[in-house]
Amino acid sequence: MTERTYPIFNMNTTFLLGLTGSLILVIGSALPDKPVKRSYQSLKNWCFGLGAVVMATYSTLNWMAGGPVFFIFLQALVILSSVFMMLDVDDRVDTPVIIVAAAALVGWSLYLSQGLETVIFILGLVGIALGYELKGGTVRREIALIAGSVMIAAFSYLSATWIFFWLNVFFALFSAKEALRIIRK
Repeated sequence: MTERTYPIFNMNTTFLLGLTGSLILVIGSALPDKPVKRSYQSLKNWCFGLGAVVMATYSTLNWMAGGPVFFIFLQALVILSSVFMMLDVDDRVDTPVIIVAAAALVGWSLYLSQGLETVIFILGLVGIALGYELKGGTVRREIALIAGSVMIAAFSYLSATWIFFWLNVFFALFSAKEALRIIRK
């Protein structure tokens, strides 16, 4: 694809935006998942939500410059999951919505399919969405985040999208650290 240019955002600005969003998400993944009465009281959850919004902006600008559209799908699902998480929506309500949204994005991804890497992306998309939506402070949540991050990192490597690659490598590592902390409790 040819690179499109937009006067307000050049590739350096877009890169810095992606780097900022990545740092917010990595900081969030590094924070311990402390028990709180309401999800919006968790700094970790605020990092996840804010990081998702920044990365959605980055993904959109990156796509406008010729990057993969799949990261916009990922961030849309992560933002939806973050909203449910922050509002403490009951799992009986948010899980079916996340499943339907993920299924729609999976279908769209398959329609746009570019081969095996698309399947890897889809698995990561579902893992990340489930990880955001599952109850905090649980091994299940951390395992979903680890699996999703590893798959997204693999897709990012194959598509040479380095911000998402390193973001997901660190996200997987910090989620693994958190899972071990929970198991040791």
